[in-house]
Amino acid sequence: MKRLGGDFDVETKRLRISEIENQEAQESFWLDQKAAQNILKEKALLQSTVGKVDKARQKLDDTQALIELVELEPSQENVKEVATEVQTLEKQIRDMELAQMLSGSNDFADAFVSINAGAGGTEAQDWAQMLMRMYVRYSEDQGFKVSLIDQLQGEEAGIKSVTFLVQGPYAFGLLGAENGVHRLVRISPFDSNKRRHTSFASVFVYPDIEKDIEIEVLDKDLRVDTFRAGGAGGQHVNKTDSAVRLTHIPSGIVVSSQNERSQHQNRAMAMKILKARLYEKEVEKRNQEKKAVEDSKMDIAWGSQIRSYVLAPYRLCKDHRTEFEVGDVLSVLEGKLQPFIEYYLLNKGTK
Repeated sequence: MKRLGGDFDVETKRLRISEIENQEAQESFWLDQKAAQNILKEKALLQSTVGKVDKARQKLDDTQALIELVELEPSQENVKEVATEVQTLEKQIRDMELAQMLSGSNDFADAFVSINAGAGGTEAQDWAQMLMRMYVRYSEDQGFKVSLIDQLQGEEAGIKSVTFLVQGPYAFGLLGAENGVHRLVRISPFDSNKRRHTSFASVFVYPDIEKDIEIEVLDKDLRVDTFRAGGAGGQHVNKTDSAVRLTHIPSGIVVSSQNERSQHQNRAMAMKILKARLYEKEVEKRNQEKKAVEDSKMDIAWGSQIRSYVLAPYRLCKDHRTEFEVGDVLSVLEGKLQPFIEYYLLNKGTK
């Protein structure tokens, strides 16, 4: 139970909260709005951590009192109640450990998620759409808001690529664990001979850092193309050239947005994504030892996958980075990803 103490450095966090509250009382606090917002965000994170520790300590006291009661009055009902309390306490401690792993500078940020189908035509494009559905389900289960940014449909089924924004506390810290190539093995629904097929798709996650850091993008460094949005989306779709594609000439980065209702809104969203991509590139440049998102890009093919989803001839979902696996693949595809994400974050750097 020592984990409820020093490892979380609670008293230091309490002192920092007190310092921030003193700063808030100063008239000059709001002169720099951006700095003030960042400080308040830090305060909210500290209060969340301290609150979790306080609740866990209270639960520990309650559990110890129950154990003493069982020793005095042993009964099956009391033993069962103690077991339930211990399970709750263990979950609270695990949640605090996970919060400690989500302490990176961008972990609290919203996340842009991009999925790209690998080689294989319809099979891979259908798999990319399955992954999109999985992450949307997961995000909604976490209470996050999901907004579609850009999507390129497949010729027959599925999608060639998609980008969407996930908004919520620790969206990037959690979904960043999904960066890499994902492999599906199944009996193909598109094969009349019912043969087994292997499909690949890549997942890349970027933090939305526009609110927290200044990334300058000069007009002379941009090529702006407009085009008509495709697919479902209402009366405005295919009526005007509302979709926007930005090409950042110095870096070669290309981003697009077509799901907003106006060209202006699409340009603003595309710029957000571009700044996130440029920020990741800058992080990589400044700190060669730390792998940035672009650093993790691999060929979308056999041998480079981080996770396999096998539906035939047996059922198994296995993360190749941690060896964590479950047999209920369908529940994972329905968005039950938290065990994989938690296991990866809690064991990152130990393999």
